[in-house]
Amino acid sequence: MIKGIIFDKDGTLFDFNATWGTWARGMLEAETGGDPVLFARLAEALGYDTNANRFAAGSVVIASTVGEVADVIQRVLGLTDRSALLDRMNSAASEVQQVEAVPLRPYYEDLRSAGFKLGIATNDAEAPARRHLERAGVAELFDFIAGYDSGFGAKPEPGQLIGFSEIVALDPAECLMVGDSTHDLHAGRAAGMRTVGVLTGPAPREELAPHADAVLAHIGEIPDWLAEENLTPL
Repeated sequence: MIKGIIFDKDGTLFDFNATWGTWARGMLEAETGGDPVLFARLAEALGYDTNANRFAAGSVVIASTVGEVADVIQRVLGLTDRSALLDRMNSAASEVQQVEAVPLRPYYEDLRSAGFKLGIATNDAEAPARRHLERAGVAELFDFIAGYDSGFGAKPEPGQLIGFSEIVALDPAECLMVGDSTHDLHAGRAAGMRTVGVLTGPAPREELAPHADAVLAHIGEIPDWLAEENLTPL
């Protein structure tokens, strides 16, 4: 029986490349000051396809924390002020227009009505993550929201997920972790949760399948899957 569901954010609630692909190009151009050599070098380091404006499946950006991405940018560009770089990244990310994987407000209202406890575990920073959820009109529907900087650690470690299960007073075995990367699924398995992979991020089915109880096209398919598996809380 599943009574709680904790979701990754980027690539799970929001289509990853549809949201971040074009935005990332502007960020890379700004950080490299229009220098084409530096731009190409940074794009390669971040696994960013400048022709398609998409991140490759193996990009460090997909599952890493904002801090880890900042470390790559700092190293490639030789920047000395990491704090200022993080401030620029978090400020810009807070304003990006997210592309919802499914209409989120009715989706999460339905899950709450069905009796599920709901959480978010993201390797984004908590402040911009909350702004994305607020802009989508769903922040208040979650019982738990954690970023990599919220005191629970970052995925693939299970700290965020264990924190969720403790706050909503559920055994991890009663919870489901949903995400678009192996970091999400490894965190779920390490926490003792069931896991579902979704294909709204760059990772293909064959990468996710060995670590997931199911791989679905998007989060909208989860209620039917739970019903088929007889895992609904009511």
